[in-house]
Amino acid sequence: MTTEFAIKQLLEARRIIDEIDSKLIEILDERFRLTREVGLLKAEHKLDPVDKTREVEKLAKLRSLCDKKTLNPDFIEELFSSIMEEVVKNHQSIDR
Repeated sequence: MTTEFAIKQLLEARRIIDEIDSKLIEILDERFRLTREVGLLKAEHKLDPVDKTREVEKLAKLRSLCDKKTLNPDFIEELFSSIMEEVVKNHQSIDR
């Protein structure tokens, strides 16, 4: 394999990674729009913005989804814990 060929492969891989990153941003935006709706419903019905049972169940499910993938379940749990923390902050900021 020549260096020139390797560079072309590297650039193509990076182009695809950039496309995936853009899709991830779109999916996260959609997820946060939906969790905003959930937050509004919780506020309207005076429900707690935090649902620890749901969070524990969700993280366990996400970890199990890693079983057949090349993903580190600890990383996925940390990532989604951060996402959930942001969601809770957003829910807590909604007027009740």
